[in-house]
Amino acid sequence: MAGIIESVPNVSEGRRRDIIEAIAAAFGAPAGTHLLDVSSDPSHNRTVLTAIGDARALEESSLRLFEASLSRIDLRYHQGQHPRMGAVDVLPFVPLQGATMAECIRLARRVAERVASRFDLPVFLYEEAAQQKGRSDLALIRKGQFEGLAAKLKAPFWKPDFGPARPHPSAGASAIGARKVLIAFNVELATDRIEIAKAIARKVRASSGGLPCVKALGLYLADRQHAQISMNLTDYRTTSMLTVFEHICSEAERLGAEVAGSEIVGLVPRDALPEDPIRALKLLDFEEDKVLEVNAKKKLGAESPPPD
Repeated sequence: MAGIIESVPNVSEGRRRDIIEAIAAAFGAPAGTHLLDVSSDPSHNRTVLTAIGDARALEESSLRLFEASLSRIDLRYHQGQHPRMGAVDVLPFVPLQGATMAECIRLARRVAERVASRFDLPVFLYEEAAQQKGRSDLALIRKGQFEGLAAKLKAPFWKPDFGPARPHPSAGASAIGARKVLIAFNVELATDRIEIAKAIARKVRASSGGLPCVKALGLYLADRQHAQISMNLTDYRTTSMLTVFEHICSEAERLGAEVAGSEIVGLVPRDALPEDPIRALKLLDFEEDKVLEVNAKKKLGAESPPPD
């Protein structure tokens, strides 16, 4: 049996339900691809899709994803709180049951080459699939966002791995890579003071000397009128969800704010959750289907845990 790979594309649309549904349907259509989750955020104006399948199925799904997204998303008119440089902003492949990182790297590079050629789109390889030293970090690749992309691509260092050294007029550029399991985890504050969220984000993110394997931004959510710390936990076994949540609670209290709750974007491995996660993390709208193994079992009839 072919190894099971997880694909977690992020597309720059989180508000128009008809477009989100069309993109999700295209992405999940190929035989062998199992669409597990579609998580949209109107403030971020972003949707995270999660699917599992073998390499062959996910390669076809990726091409359909780009075709559906590029025909419907125009970044010249896009506004949202989350940084973005592309209509399909990022597309990672993650090895799960029976799959290896080497297989995901090969898949990422193959998809990147085909996407760039078919759609005349600049594509960067990132994380484990990166081919150029200093270009593995997604945040660095995305710095400057869509609006700064034309100037950025003029620098020799930022020549894309595949595709033209100029932005696609409406779709910008994309990052395609291979990585370990990542948890997208947001903590909402009971305040609209974005300066508090930004201060807490600086305190917890690794690049500012905070917690290892934590990336964090302080944002304001207009639809909720609350500030938020939006995070990626790149190695939950090094820094757990509970550890970062408790640090945020402590720092919020020090700054005169309270934590209103937290949310998981996409899916989460079972062993990443603390005991009684709803209480321990003040999780909002958490359901059992948010657990990767539970969701995958419903689709495949067998559990698909992340690798050890």
